[in-house]
Amino acid sequence: MKVLVRLSRHKSARFGGALLLIIFLMAIFAPLLAPDGYNAQVLTMRLQRPSRGVPLGTDQLGRQLTDRIIWGARITLQIAFMATSIGLVIGTTFGLVAGFYGGNIDRVIMGLMDVLLAFPGILLALAVVAILGPGLYNVMIAVGISGIPRFARLVRGSTLAVREKEYVEAERALGAGDVRILVFHIVPNIIGPIIVFATLRVGVAILQAAGVSFLGLGAQPPLPDWGGMVSQGREYLRGSWWVGVFPGIAIMMTVFGFNLMGDGIRDALDTRVRIAAKGQDEKARSASEALS
Repeated sequence: MKVLVRLSRHKSARFGGALLLIIFLMAIFAPLLAPDGYNAQVLTMRLQRPSRGVPLGTDQLGRQLTDRIIWGARITLQIAFMATSIGLVIGTTFGLVAGFYGGNIDRVIMGLMDVLLAFPGILLALAVVAILGPGLYNVMIAVGISGIPRFARLVRGSTLAVREKEYVEAERALGAGDVRILVFHIVPNIIGPIIVFATLRVGVAILQAAGVSFLGLGAQPPLPDWGGMVSQGREYLRGSWWVGVFPGIAIMMTVFGFNLMGDGIRDALDTRVRIAAKGQDEKARSASEALS
């Protein structure tokens, strides 16, 4: 509860939360906000500039960009959360096992993670999509796989720090099994960094998915994937800039919101940040009193 209070007082987190609330409301109420759907074509209205009747203009097929961006929020968030969940579940499992047991198990698992980390995230995602084929669900799997080694390294490091604590040794002395120690003592004490990283990872997943879709390997038309919309709009940047610019702004604002929320959650959970901030405030107060 205290964490939520501190988070609500964090200015950046409040702004990021407001951005994300708008995006989530767009995704949830898309049928009400854009009842005509995302593929309603009016060829006589091709490439119309933004105006009162068409706030964000129309694309090359006469479809309203407002409607497509609203419906695209569903697809973008679906890809981002599913991909992050894949990396979170599998990467956390690998990291816990490697950090808790160590030895050869640790070397094998982290060796595999190091191999995956040798590839840039977007390149690894492209390789997976090239193997599985283009499509919405394959993009989720590809982006999720690229996040596994990053979660694994984070969780392994946190597990190594926690497994030597006195309360863990006490549980072992009392005869507690490995599963009980992991579930009830290690995971609760490393959940903070995982939550922060997962929040930031959602933004990265959105960018990676948009990059894959930009290259034509993501969600296929007529699905209104924001990355695919930017790719289609690049052909019209000189004369009809709005076709590609507005989907790009939607991507930017969504990623920006998740980054701000991640920073806010990190500061709310990190006691060292709060103590340092309190110390700086006290020093500033003392200095101002001395000057007065």
